[in-house]
Amino acid sequence: MTPQGRRPRPDVQALIDACTANFPALGTEVTDIRDVRGYFAERAAPPPPRLPALHRVADQDADGVPVRVYEPTGAGASTPVVVFFHGGGMVLCSLDSHDGFCRELAAATGSSVVSVDYRLAPEHPFPAAPEDAYTALLWAARTHPDRPLVVAGDSAGGTLAAVTALLARERGGPALAAQHLYYPMLDPQRSSASYEENAHGYFVTADHLRWYWQQYLPRPEDARDPRATPFAAERFDGLPPAFVVTAGLDPLRDEGRRYAELLTAAGVPARYHCYDEAFHGFMTMGGEAALPEAKAACAAAFAELANLTY
Repeated sequence: MTPQGRRPRPDVQALIDACTANFPALGTEVTDIRDVRGYFAERAAPPPPRLPALHRVADQDADGVPVRVYEPTGAGASTPVVVFFHGGGMVLCSLDSHDGFCRELAAATGSSVVSVDYRLAPEHPFPAAPEDAYTALLWAARTHPDRPLVVAGDSAGGTLAAVTALLARERGGPALAAQHLYYPMLDPQRSSASYEENAHGYFVTADHLRWYWQQYLPRPEDARDPRATPFAAERFDGLPPAFVVTAGLDPLRDEGRRYAELLTAAGVPARYHCYDEAFHGFMTMGGEAALPEAKAACAAAFAELANLTY
């Protein structure tokens, strides 16, 4: 039984245990970014999964922001360009950590994918990440003209996707066809009920998330900036339609739902899906060990991108 009293399915619990055993106790036992990155550098890399074949994958420079561009076979003028921001609490992960997911996304949807290697905290605190994200979006619009543009991301990358959509509205473009937010990390106040309900016992903890926000927003006043959290925006109309995924066993569950509700109230189409038996990060845990919920969530998200009707 977890501290909060909810018992996951055996297959879910087994994956939670495996993930927890291979992740440092951020914010409690481990607090120095050098120790965190050293921990991951010493871990043996798992064998690469079978990755789908694509027409071309190339690292490029997006006006000073490194990106990796995935071009599937048959991408054309009507297929989307997905500007993707990886998760990792604004302090971890990279183009390589999400390479497999981006390949799957491109192959399954026929979309060109621009994965963004934004600057990480604490070396580069807010607002480095959202400004890099917006720069990469402008570059994607310029290099893939007249194609539907979508912003997407998981966890902290979902935050950047939502914030980039706000910046595009405030700065006059580019126009976006959709925003895909996979269990986004939206609220530096960490005030939702799911933070208490799912604080510990389901891999990503409230301590992890507190530490991430502390690294990213060292100045308390930045927590009220819409570039840090979209909840600080004055209005939510005029934003692109949203596809929002959350996990039932995630401290972030309620803030994703709340953001979808705010968009809907402002007249923005928002399709919200909560996978009750899943936990944070489940969509990018692919391979043979992937939960049924991961396969279902990815299939739903990819179908949305392959059949944009907005």
